Amino acid sequence: MTRNALMAAAAATATLAGAGTASAQAECPIRVGVLHSLSGSMAISETTLRDVMLMLIEQQNADGGILGCEIEPVVVDPASDWPRFAELTRELLTVEEVDVIFGSWTSVSRKSALPVLEELNGLMFYPVQYEGQESSRNVFYTGAAPNQQAIPAVDYFIDELGVESFALLGTDYVYPRTTNAILHSYLESRGIAPENIFVNYTPFGHSDWSTIVSDVVGLGAGGQQVGVVSTINGDANVGFYNELSAQDISAFDIPVVAFSVGEEELSGLDTSRLEGHLAAWNYFMSADTPENEAFIEAWHDFIGDDRRVTNDPMEAHYIGFNMWVNAVTEAGTTDVDAVREAMWGQEFPNLTGGMAEMQPNHHLAKPVLIGEIRADGQFDIISQTEEVPGEAWTPYLEESETLTSDWQELGCGMYDTATETCVQMTSNY
Repeated sequence: MTRNALMAAAAATATLAGAGTASAQAECPIRVGVLHSLSGSMAISETTLRDVMLMLIEQQNADGGILGCEIEPVVVDPASDWPRFAELTRELLTVEEVDVIFGSWTSVSRKSALPVLEELNGLMFYPVQYEGQESSRNVFYTGAAPNQQAIPAVDYFIDELGVESFALLGTDYVYPRTTNAILHSYLESRGIAPENIFVNYTPFGHSDWSTIVSDVVGLGAGGQQVGVVSTINGDANVGFYNELSAQDISAFDIPVVAFSVGEEELSGLDTSRLEGHLAAWNYFMSADTPENEAFIEAWHDFIGDDRRVTNDPMEAHYIGFNMWVNAVTEAGTTDVDAVREAMWGQEFPNLTGGMAEMQPNHHLAKPVLIGEIRADGQFDIISQTEEVPGEAWTPYLEESETLTSDWQELGCGMYDTATETCVQMTSNY
């Protein structure tokens, strides 16, 4: 039997065992924390993640729950206020007594929650692309690391579009700054001169993009092809793309590849003027697979609106939640330490036709997709790789070039291969 078949058989056995047996394995109901901003600047992206978690929990309950127990969602709203993520993580773990948390979008919100998770030995699944440079025993990172999104995107710019000058535009917080530091080093390794790399940061909710876009246009004054790599987050994207349209800049003139713009963000924009701009993710709604067709149908049935889109972080929650269900079933308990060990090596079909696998560094192996914006707000998938293992630590920054992560064999998320010692992760990472 395959691993997935064994998981299904184990789940069926646990369900048939009845409430008496289940009570020895888990306290019913099993409580799942949902920690996503439903208000503030990040609500544009995170509300959908709350919704898909409710759908996944409803589906699992319809299939008998886990270990004979119903799953109960506990939804909180940190309201795009980063210290609130820490406060609500503590509340979820100590007051609500949840067994696991699915949540956060920005890296600053994840890093706010991280010390609480480690103090209380909580478990969180983080579904969004991020800057890497982290591997906590209490977090499973189901979004893309830089080697699964940012680096392949600039490779595409250089190799396929002939981009010679890069504008790295980001929101001013840890994810864009660290990602752009990695990209700056990587671009230099690819032969891009430092003077041809322009970096700019703006605050959350930034709306006046006229000067910045004009500066980007100026990069091409000498005839070089300019490309924009965007780590702009939240509703600031609306103003940025509107300014591109206002200055009549097309994807042919200056292509943009975004790491935080997917179908959900595009649904609020006039995409007819954004055709040809790009995004790099591990999933697009336009993926033509039976798994994706079934997921979209289930989503539309649940949400009651055929116009609602799907996106990459939704798929990350879909994979992470199902892996957690299988790990709990395999462990026979919701105990965090037992579930963590059962997570290593978990496999689950992704929605683009391959198989996601959880590695000992708590990152997934996932395919890298480049999508081109269509007038209808969807993406044409113009490039797709096989599954790429996520790297917790980048070799393109001096401080991490000798670091690796292996919780299964080494029991360490920050192992220095040069000194053969386990280093304590600090706030610098």
